[in-house]
Amino acid sequence: MIAITGYTGFVGQELLKSYSPSECVLLGRKPLDGYKNHCFFDLTDTDDLEISKALNGVSTCIHTAARVHIMQDRAIDPLQEFRRVNTQGTLALAREAAKAGVKRFIFISSIKVNGESTTGRSAFKAQDKPMPQDPYAISKAEAEEQLLQLANDTGMEVVIIRPPLVYGKGVKANFASLMKAVAKGYPLPLRAINKNKRSLVSVYNLVSLIDICRIHPNAANKIFLVSDKEDISTSQMLKLMAKVQNKRNLAFPIPVFCFKLMGRLFKKEAVIDRLIGSLQVDIDYTQEVLDWYPKITLQEGFKITARYLD
Repeated sequence: MIAITGYTGFVGQELLKSYSPSECVLLGRKPLDGYKNHCFFDLTDTDDLEISKALNGVSTCIHTAARVHIMQDRAIDPLQEFRRVNTQGTLALAREAAKAGVKRFIFISSIKVNGESTTGRSAFKAQDKPMPQDPYAISKAEAEEQLLQLANDTGMEVVIIRPPLVYGKGVKANFASLMKAVAKGYPLPLRAINKNKRSLVSVYNLVSLIDICRIHPNAANKIFLVSDKEDISTSQMLKLMAKVQNKRNLAFPIPVFCFKLMGRLFKKEAVIDRLIGSLQVDIDYTQEVLDWYPKITLQEGFKITARYLD
């Protein structure tokens, strides 16, 4: 049996397709039609967590639920809120899993644990010292550290996966907005952003890695980075988005220094770096340890994403 959190989310919905309903125990606030094994679970309220009975007979718990990164967080103390869900909630669940005899706990973390950017440096590696810079990333880094300690204390195996930007059917936010803008033929001033490199991962490749981590003996108590292994610039991304949608690429060039200037003027350097900077991940360790390779190409992933845009 496999226990899954976050099954109504972007990654969780795709993950459910890998298993039959009879194999799954759903841990969350909302039952799903066709799934008989459901236990109410709320990461924001774990003081009286009593799910160890639901986890009896479960071999693997896949934890995808989280308080996600928020661009304009209105919480009075964002770090406290992220810790309450992503750190304390995760550890409460993991302790119950260990108590119930779950063999392996898979935690979907974030590449932001490594840092925000690889501009001017080499690609992030799993062995790099964590450099989280915002409350979301800090909460994930703290959860990782405490999970590995729990593994050491209890013998339950822990696997940590740090994905970069995840895209695919149902993706939202900036990636979807950009792809829709290309589909509508909007001229975007991004053609000159052609020197940066970004790592992406389709939800299909991420789910493929999760499933390998569920069964591979070498995955125990290790951290893995994941990507499609086809890093592209912002300009190349627009070109590929246009290609898979059979649209003309109407992007036009504005010098990169103009974006940097706007970032400084409006105190949005971090936002601008996500547009013009690099964020690359090195997945050689993942491939060597697990003998895993991306299931589909970047172009195939973009095609699927475009097909299901709202």
